[in-house]
Amino acid sequence: MASLDKIPLGQYIPADSFVHSLDPRAKIIVTIVAMVAIFMLHTMPSFALCGFGIFLLAKLARLPFRLVAGSSRPVLILVIFTALFHLFLTPGKALFSLFGIEATTEGALLGLAMALRLIYLVMFASLLTFTTTPAKISDGLEGLLSPLKRLGLPAHDIAMMITIALRFIPTLFEETSRIIKAQKSRGADFESGGLMRRARAYVPVLIPLFVIVFKRAENLATAMEARGYAGGEGRTRMRPLVWRRADGVALAGFIFMSALLVAFDRAAGMLP
Repeated sequence: MASLDKIPLGQYIPADSFVHSLDPRAKIIVTIVAMVAIFMLHTMPSFALCGFGIFLLAKLARLPFRLVAGSSRPVLILVIFTALFHLFLTPGKALFSLFGIEATTEGALLGLAMALRLIYLVMFASLLTFTTTPAKISDGLEGLLSPLKRLGLPAHDIAMMITIALRFIPTLFEETSRIIKAQKSRGADFESGGLMRRARAYVPVLIPLFVIVFKRAENLATAMEARGYAGGEGRTRMRPLVWRRADGVALAGFIFMSALLVAFDRAAGMLP
């Protein structure tokens, strides 16, 4: 758990790059398109090309690829569990046996594909948060959801909730790390013993963490009320979003490349 200090998930990293300058609405749409395309991939060459594409995007955003790849660290347990689940529960040709449960070749391939999908999803989402401030993400989401206001959808409130959640992810990790360090200084042991014992050792961490979370939520609500926050009605912006030609070109180019990747995946899947 000491690695919590190194988790950059949800943090904005300022840089002078083309990706940073794009309209947040374009980047949100790109992220959604990327997520859809990732779940349409099935072959290893396609996953390799997708990973290379993320590497190029990180370089275009002037971000260290190690930082982008490290953003998937919080979901590694989920990734490993998903891969093992498919490895042992997918029918097919037996690969090896463990405790009487057979692992299959088909399960290994499917598990690897699902693991890569989860990792790539987190990396694309991290690219969005690394290159876009929470305020711009909120404005972008509200702009994309605004046509649904006619149906009664509270676009501003939804965008505000998502932005607050993204903003407090780094704060949550910081608070968790601080509580763990405080418990260790009092003699708490989080490393030794079996799985259940280590799980019980984290109970003294979860209780104060929940207290801090609810206290911060209450303080935030009080601060917003004190400043006269009343939703999006009549709200103006100092810097309104402006869709430029570069945003349309970047979005169209990414959609085209995603379609090419999916087409390549289909062609590779039909090869013997």
